Amino acid sequence: MRVLLLAALMAAPAAAQDMPGHGHDGGINNFTLVEEADITRFNGKLVANWEVQGWIGSDLNKFWWRAEGETKGPRLEQSEFQALYSRNVATFFDAQIGLRHDIAPDVRTYVAVGVQGLAPLFFETEAHAFFGLAGDVLFRLRQSFDVRVSNRVVVQPLVELDVYATREPERLIAPGPAIVETGLVTRYEITRRVAPYVALMFERRLGESSRLARAAGENPGGWSLRTGVRFWL
Repeated sequence: MRVLLLAALMAAPAAAQDMPGHGHDGGINNFTLVEEADITRFNGKLVANWEVQGWIGSDLNKFWWRAEGETKGPRLEQSEFQALYSRNVATFFDAQIGLRHDIAPDVRTYVAVGVQGLAPLFFETEAHAFFGLAGDVLFRLRQSFDVRVSNRVVVQPLVELDVYATREPERLIAPGPAIVETGLVTRYEITRRVAPYVALMFERRLGESSRLARAAGENPGGWSLRTGVRFWL
C-alpha cells in the first residue's frame, strides 16, 4: 500500500532518465506521486485508501508534502497532511523537519522530524518522530523494496510500524508498538507513469492497543485484498 521514496527512484538510473525534475543542475524541479488509490471491502464495508506525496525544489533543498487517509463506508477513519523542509545530507538520504496535521480520527498537529531515503540493500526507508502540540509522541518506520519480475511487473514487499510513547485512550492507543501494516504489492507498469496494482495487506493493532480496540467493540485488524492504481506526474 503505502511506501515509496523518491530517493529510491533517483537511485535507479533507468527510472531517473524517464522522470521529470531529476536533473543535477541545481534548478528548481517538482514531482508528484499518487502511490496508493484503491477501494476494497473489509468487514462488509467499502474501504478507500489514498496516499499522495510530492516535492518542489533543488537536489539539495526541497519542500516535501504528503497526504494520506482512509474511509470505511461513509466514515473518515484517518486523514493526515505533512509539510516538510527536506535537506540532502548523504547520498540518497534527506533529513526532514516540518509539521503534520491530522483531521481524523480527531484534529491534532505535530512537529515532524526524520529522515527519508535509500538504506543499504536498496530498502526505501522513512523514519520519523512526531511530537504533538498536546504532548503526545509517536514514531513511524516505513520500509519497502522493489523486485522487478519483468520489464513491466514489479513486486513490492512493505512494512509500516507505529510506536507510541504516550497513552491515547481516545484513539485506542497504548504505549509501545501499536499498529503494524505489512503486505505485498504487485503492480503492472503500463507505462513508467501508470501502474495498476493488486495488494495483499495485513493491518493490525498490537498488544494493549489491540485489547483497547476489542474492549471498545472495534476490530483490531486483519487481512485485506486491495486493487488500485499508482501514477506520477
